Amino acid sequence: MTRQPHHRRRPITVLSLLLLVMAVTLGPTPSSAAGTDWWNPVARPAPDSQIGVTGEPFKGTNSQGEVRGFVDAHNHIMANEGFGGRLICGKPFSEAGVAEALKDCPEHYPDGSLAIFDFITNGGDGKHDPDGWPTFKDWPAYDSLTHQQNYYAWVERAWRGGQRVLVNDLVTNGVICSVYPFKDRNCDEMTSIRLQAKLTYDMQDYIDKMYGGTGKGWFRIVTDSEQARTVIEQGKLAVILGVETSEPFGCKQILDIAQCDKDDIDAGLDELYDLGVRSMFLCHKFDNALCGVRFDEGGLGTAINVGQFLSTGTFWQTEKCTGPQHDNPIGGAAAPSAEEELPAGVEVPSYDDDAQCNKRGLTELGEYAVRGMMQRKMMLEVDHMSVKATGRVLDIFESESYPGVLSSHSWMDLNWTERVYGLGGFIAQYMHGSEGFSAEADRTKALREKYDVGYGYGTDMNGVGGWPAPRGANASNPVTYPFRSTDGGSVIDKQTTGSRTWDLNTDGASHYGLVPDWIEDIRKVGGQDVVDDLFRGAESYLDTWGASEGHKAGVNLAKGASASASSSESNPFTSYAPGRAVDGNTDTRWASDWSDDQWLRIDLGSTSTVKRVTLEWERAYAKSYRVEVSTDGTTWQSVWSTTAGDGGLDTARFNGVPARYVRIHGLDRGTDWGYSLYEVGVHSS
Repeated sequence: MTRQPHHRRRPITVLSLLLLVMAVTLGPTPSSAAGTDWWNPVARPAPDSQIGVTGEPFKGTNSQGEVRGFVDAHNHIMANEGFGGRLICGKPFSEAGVAEALKDCPEHYPDGSLAIFDFITNGGDGKHDPDGWPTFKDWPAYDSLTHQQNYYAWVERAWRGGQRVLVNDLVTNGVICSVYPFKDRNCDEMTSIRLQAKLTYDMQDYIDKMYGGTGKGWFRIVTDSEQARTVIEQGKLAVILGVETSEPFGCKQILDIAQCDKDDIDAGLDELYDLGVRSMFLCHKFDNALCGVRFDEGGLGTAINVGQFLSTGTFWQTEKCTGPQHDNPIGGAAAPSAEEELPAGVEVPSYDDDAQCNKRGLTELGEYAVRGMMQRKMMLEVDHMSVKATGRVLDIFESESYPGVLSSHSWMDLNWTERVYGLGGFIAQYMHGSEGFSAEADRTKALREKYDVGYGYGTDMNGVGGWPAPRGANASNPVTYPFRSTDGGSVIDKQTTGSRTWDLNTDGASHYGLVPDWIEDIRKVGGQDVVDDLFRGAESYLDTWGASEGHKAGVNLAKGASASASSSESNPFTSYAPGRAVDGNTDTRWASDWSDDQWLRIDLGSTSTVKRVTLEWERAYAKSYRVEVSTDGTTWQSVWSTTAGDGGLDTARFNGVPARYVRIHGLDRGTDWGYSLYEVGVHSS
C-alpha cells in the first residue's frame, strides 16, 4: 500500500527526464526566470548569442503621458534577401540556429577571394576569414559592409538597452542585382520586397515562440501609431515597415519614358499598405519615373551613375542650383570595375563644379504618388530625393498642412530642416561616430527646442554605409563596462556571441547589439542632453505618424467660387478667364496681361474665417505679391506678402481673419510675361 504510488510515478519521471534531455540537446533551453521575468523568454535556442543586459526593461509613460525610448528610423533587417540574395551574407534568424544564421556566403569560402562586393566597398582584396559562428574573427565589423549585422539577439540587446521604435526598410536594387554575378533568385524589386515583408513577420513569430506563443514576444510589428504606443507602454519594441528601393511599383524610366502609369502606382501603394508598409522612399540611387535623386559622391557616385545609365539609358544631368540647397557633388573619381560594365565607346560624363543640382525633380507621376501616399496616411521619406524634388514635396505638404515627412539618415539637405519641423515631420541623423553625431545634434538643438521635438538615429545596418570606427581604448573618456541604461533600470555589459566579445572602444559599432554602447559613447562625448533628446525620439516619431493618420483634407472655400481680375490674357484658342484659377482643374489657368500691377479677386459667397491660401503658379509667376482680404469688397487688408517669390506652389499662412473676398495682388513679375495661376485655394484651417 505504501509503495504503490512510488511505482506509478516512476514512468512519468523517466519520461520527463527523457523530454528534458531532448529539449536540451535538440531545442531551446528553458529560462531560469521565465516564470517571473516577462522580458526573458520561456525558451531560447541553444547555443545562441548572449545579450549582456540585466534588469527589467522600462514600461509605461512618463509623467506627461509620453512614451519614452530611442528610435532607429532607418534599418534593413532583411537586406540579405535583397539584391539577388547573396550581397549581404548571413540571416537575422534561422530555425536551424545561430550557426546556420550567421554563416558567410558560399563564394566567400575559403578565404574571401570571391567576395567581390567586399573589396569594391572596403578596398583591399576582400580576403577574410569566412567563419561566423562561433569565432567571428573578421565579421561582423564596423567596416565590413557585406555581412549580417541584425541578428535577432543583437536587436534584442538594442531593445533591452532602451530602443522602442525600429523602422525596418525593405530594400533592394534591381540593377545592382543584375550586374552582381552571385545570386539565387530573380532581380524583380517588388518580389524581393514581398519576401522581406513576409520574413519580418516570420521573425516576429520566431521570437513569439520563445516567449510562449503568439503576441508574447518583444518584437511587435505595428501598423498604426496607437498600436505602437500600446506596444511601447508594454515595454516592447514597435517595428514599422518601410520601403527603400529604386523602382517602386516598376516605375523606372528608360530614355526618359516612364515604364509605369497611375494605375500601377495605385495598385502598388495598395499592395504595400496591405503588407503593413507605412513609410517609403519614392526614389533611391537612380532617377526613376517618379523623381530625381540626390547624387552620391566620389568613386561611389561614379559607380552609381554607371548603374543609372544601365537602368535608364541616361546619365545624371545637372544644373545650377537656384537656392541654398544643393545635391551632393558627383565628383570625377574613377570606378574602373563599374565603368567596365558600360557599352564600348560610352563614358561617364564630366560635370561643372558650379552645377550641383539634379535637373530632375518630382515628375507628374511622382506628384500623383505623393498625393496617393497622403490619401493612405503614409509617411514619405525625402532622403535620397533631389533638392528639386524635395522642395516640391514640401510645397505640396505645406499646401495641405500634411505632417508626414521623414528624413531618416542624413541624406536631406540640412537647409530643409526647419521646414520639416514646421510641418510636424521627424528627423534622424545617420549613425555617425559619437563626435560627429554629437556636433550635428548640437547644431540643430535650437530648432528642436523651438519645435519641442525629440531626435532620432538611422543606423542603416545592412545598408552598405559604414559605421562608427573605434575611438580606441586610450581615449580620454572611453565607454566603461558595465554601464547603466538611460532609464537607469538595466545594466549593460560587453556583448558576447560565440567565443567573440565586442568592446565598442576597440571594435567600433560592429553590429546592432552595440547600439546601446554607441549611445553611451555619445553620452561620454556629447553629454546627457544629446541622449535626452534621443530618448524623446519615440514620442516625436509617433507624433508625426499620428498626425499623419489624423490629417483631414481641408475644404477649399475657393473651389467653384466667382472670380474676377484686373485683366485676362486674350487667346483665340484657350480661355485664361479668372474662373479658370478656381475650377479645381490644374490643367487650366488664369493669366493676366503682361504688366506688373495685376490682381485676381475671389468671392467666397459669404464671410468665413480664412487662415491659409495656396497658389499654384504657372511659369509666369509673381516675384513680389500680397494676399489681401475684405468683408465688403471695398476695404482691403493685407494679411501676407513676399518679395522673394520663386514660382511653383506657395502657401500663405496667417492668423485667422474674417473674409468674404480674397485678392492676390501682383506687384512685381518674376518673368517678362504677366501673372499666371493654375489654381488658388482658400482654407479656414
